[in-house]
Amino acid sequence: MKKILVAFGTRPEAIKLAPVILELRKYSDVQTRVCVTAQHRQMLDQVLGLFNIVPDIDLNLMQSNQTLSEITASVVDEIDKVLKEEQPDIVLIQGDTTTVMAAALASFYNNIPIGHVEAGLRSNNLYSPFPEEMNRRVTTILSSYHFAPTDRARFTLLSEGIPENQIYVTGNTVIDALFMILEKPVPNVVKDILNRVEILGNGNQQKMILVTAHRRENFGERFEDICKGLKSLVEKNQDIVIVYPVHLNPNVQEPVSRYLKDMERVLLLEPVEYDAMAHLMNAASIILTDSGGIQEEAPSLGKPVLVMRTETERPEGIVAGIARLIGPCADRIVAETELLLKNEIAYNKMAVAVNPYGDGKAAKRIVEILLSNI
Repeated sequence: MKKILVAFGTRPEAIKLAPVILELRKYSDVQTRVCVTAQHRQMLDQVLGLFNIVPDIDLNLMQSNQTLSEITASVVDEIDKVLKEEQPDIVLIQGDTTTVMAAALASFYNNIPIGHVEAGLRSNNLYSPFPEEMNRRVTTILSSYHFAPTDRARFTLLSEGIPENQIYVTGNTVIDALFMILEKPVPNVVKDILNRVEILGNGNQQKMILVTAHRRENFGERFEDICKGLKSLVEKNQDIVIVYPVHLNPNVQEPVSRYLKDMERVLLLEPVEYDAMAHLMNAASIILTDSGGIQEEAPSLGKPVLVMRTETERPEGIVAGIARLIGPCADRIVAETELLLKNEIAYNKMAVAVNPYGDGKAAKRIVEILLSNI
């Protein structure tokens, strides 16, 4: 019997690996073991519960105010112990977090092949996103199986010297997860949020703008500018309500509270579970984000995405015209959002439900490739 160890630590990893884990568990001749580092404890647990996945190994490594060096060291050390005990045939990881890079390093030290889901993404700026760009480049060097979500990602890997027979274009598993969730009923928490949006609109027809912003490279002055832009946007447009689930990181919480807490028509929420976020995206008119996953998901819903970053490792959406890179810049946040609010032609050009990132069958492809190779 073949043994596959799936290792992850954050909510985005869990979302994108859940369809793969569920697909692997259909095979009785494969032992699938799930190991979580819990780099993000609370948000990770929400997703695990949503997909009914119980980890076999929970390292519970999250500490308050831990540095990147501390996270890296603890993940390498603890994953190393797991690998020596479990002796898997392959370690499957996803994305570009510190858990991913450190797990790849530990696997390499133990001479265990690595399968990298969502391989080949690049911003081509080593420091943005930080540290994710470095994490995924290191992971590429160490991996044996590269599951690229798009042809562009495949070409990137080829240009870096990865052998063609190690690269597989599968689509992105986040689309699999999104479709699975949208088949479920709208959660009550989303119904309550939409009722509150209607109340904030004082009975008038309001356009809901969904905001997510939390990336490390935007902390500080850039995040201040994001908050200023959102504040100005609400002040200038009486027909919008901003819904913003605020990340728990103090570098996000403090400026958001200072600029937006007491504003009318701004609904600040605790972080919501993934199913709620999926349904909120579906209800939104426009999405403002610095998240990678949302850039991939929103096109399937026909939602224009304005990306509040200076670079993106997901250019396919930009090229397709369904996303626009506007930077963490107050003036552009206002100008680009108002363009979509007031210009129906501009809005409709972006609101095309054509997704370059996948068709919802990526997990099945990944599992079939794994089982034919290990």
